[in-house]
Amino acid sequence: MTQQLSDYIADLQIKSKDLSIAEMLKQLTLSHPGKVTFSTSFSWEDQVISHHILSNNLPVRIFTLDTGRLFPETYSVWSRTNERYTTNIKPYYPDNTLLEPFVSEKGPNSFYESPENRISCCHIRKVEPLRRALKGNEIWVTGLRAEHSPNRHDLEAFEWDEVNGLIKFHPLVSWTTEEVKAYINEHNIPYNILHDRGFVSIGCQPCTRAIQPGEDFRAGRWWWEDSSKKECGLHVHTNSNNLQQA
Repeated sequence: MTQQLSDYIADLQIKSKDLSIAEMLKQLTLSHPGKVTFSTSFSWEDQVISHHILSNNLPVRIFTLDTGRLFPETYSVWSRTNERYTTNIKPYYPDNTLLEPFVSEKGPNSFYESPENRISCCHIRKVEPLRRALKGNEIWVTGLRAEHSPNRHDLEAFEWDEVNGLIKFHPLVSWTTEEVKAYINEHNIPYNILHDRGFVSIGCQPCTRAIQPGEDFRAGRWWWEDSSKKECGLHVHTNSNNLQQA
């Protein structure tokens, strides 16, 4: 990352402290016309951001990654969001030339058998489609929050994504879960009803379970694996000059 880019990101950090989410998003669309995109998984956080974008008619392209293994409830909130805001969220799907040989060789549930298989499955179903979705963009808006996991505690509102070559904006980085839920209730925003059943981090159906009281936010994802390795590779951030998955 060049010094000029570093200074620009630092300036965005300062501006984000004084502007509302909608105002900051508008500034980004003016500075990067046609180059701002938002990835949604229809989580609590993502629904809040979609509301900011769509209710203010901001020119931010919204997309989602349809892995082919999502919960029926996720598809329901996708449809309800399209209807509520009169929009069409663009889906990106796994590349069949990668997915079909993988499933043929390993089987449909091989991700339970080894971390390597699970990571390969995540790469095919999520990481590769994400790279296609981000291509040509300059700003990637996400719903990451600092309290999601230990790897995210030091997140700031803006960061440079070396892997994808763009700037990431996390407008809800400092929000608590209670603040997110309160905002959804206040504005009557459609949300995934699985959240009411103990599912806090919702991904693919075979890889997600509800969490128990006192468990970590990410405990319901890939619960059969070591808790220190529960990431899929979508988000990589720099911390103390080292690339870390988050």
